[in-house]
Amino acid sequence: MTITEVDFTSAAPSGDPLLRNNVTVTGDVAGPTIVFAHGFGCSQETWNLVAPQFEADHRVVVFDHVGAGNSDWNAYDRVKYNSLEGYAADVVGILEALDVTDITFVGHSVGSIIGVLAANRAPERFRRLVLVSPSPCYLNDDSYQGGFEPHDITALLESLEANHLDWSRQTAPVIMGTPDRPALGDRLTDSFCRVDPAIASHFARVTFTSDNRDDLGRVSVSTLVLQTRQDAIAPPAVGRYVHESIPASRYVELDTTGHVPILSAPDQVVRSIREFMT
Repeated sequence: MTITEVDFTSAAPSGDPLLRNNVTVTGDVAGPTIVFAHGFGCSQETWNLVAPQFEADHRVVVFDHVGAGNSDWNAYDRVKYNSLEGYAADVVGILEALDVTDITFVGHSVGSIIGVLAANRAPERFRRLVLVSPSPCYLNDDSYQGGFEPHDITALLESLEANHLDWSRQTAPVIMGTPDRPALGDRLTDSFCRVDPAIASHFARVTFTSDNRDDLGRVSVSTLVLQTRQDAIAPPAVGRYVHESIPASRYVELDTTGHVPILSAPDQVVRSIREFMT
């Protein structure tokens, strides 16, 4: 087994997806590939408690969505990223650049829906999807409870656009959902505060106004849905909806609360993924 780390930040030519998305590859380069995609307001660092636990027997790939972390912020195109499909195209581009197939894709929050869209675009490159705290639609309607009314979304977006830092300080602990462990809320707040405010506002608007429910039924790869007991952003009913909408998917409720179990219960997340893969 060969353990290595590949840094593309200086070697990749301009326009290369590996440079654009700050792609990092670690672990067993001869092993199967597992890719981790972060959610809104975060970066690949959000996976620091989960991804390294797969390095002994997997080729581990982490990256930053354009506009997050150490991605190339100059590559942000409001037209391209006016839909989650723009981010899904980036994922497919990364897989093509790495020339990998048969991957396990693990996405958190909106990163999980981006994974759904990417798997529908290029199913030949995917073997499994793991969707952590997913939500295909945040708005309630007559037959679906996404957790928010239109005025809730409007207020959230207006607050974010008016003062990104204050919004981050107030909202991140609620999203984290672990009041007994305030350090986790502080960590998420710090992550939110390191995102460009204009890009964060646009990404939030795209995320919270998207409706990708119809895309779930087109998933053709084996899928695991991981949900917490209580989630202010994607309630358990939403996780069950995702599970029921994806053919032959599996549903696991984690013994934790909040929207970010990859920070609050990383060992449970790792164990659930391992059990799913075997």
